[in-house]
Amino acid sequence: MPTVLRQGPYSVAFFAGDRGEPRHVHVRRDRYEAKIWLDPVQIARNGGFSGIEISRISRIIELHEETLRAKWDDYFSN
Repeated sequence: MPTVLRQGPYSVAFFAGDRGEPRHVHVRRDRYEAKIWLDPVQIARNGGFSGIEISRISRIIELHEETLRAKWDDYFSN
């Protein structure tokens, strides 16, 4: 599970087994996790974050979406 971004308390990663799925990231903080699609950026699953925090996470992903897409493509093209 490569971590591709750290922003404040959030860790953004891919799961190696996600190769067959559309581009997305997993965002973790403490015991919470969200799955976020990248094309377009939208919440696929929220595992415990408040609505305010999900909005904050979405903004972070949107700010870095081009980089995250490129990292996804690079990681899963190998």
